[in-house]
Amino acid sequence: MADRSLLRTGIVGTLIEALCCFTPVLVWLLAVVGLSALTGYLDIVLFPALAFFIALTVYAVWSKQHSEQTTNEEGDR
Repeated sequence: MADRSLLRTGIVGTLIEALCCFTPVLVWLLAVVGLSALTGYLDIVLFPALAFFIALTVYAVWSKQHSEQTTNEEGDR
């Protein structure tokens, strides 16, 4: 069950980060709030966060496959 929530968190985080990195959604939001001066620093935060969420998704998929293999091997005995 923990693998499923970890995978869900990774996928949702990756989608949100990709939306903020590759579209001007976050720039628009900062402009509406009045913090458009911070748009120059967004890449410093968003790209490492995107890398983290992609790595989390890869780890969750690997962990899920590994636990399924272990379960299958125990069932064969």
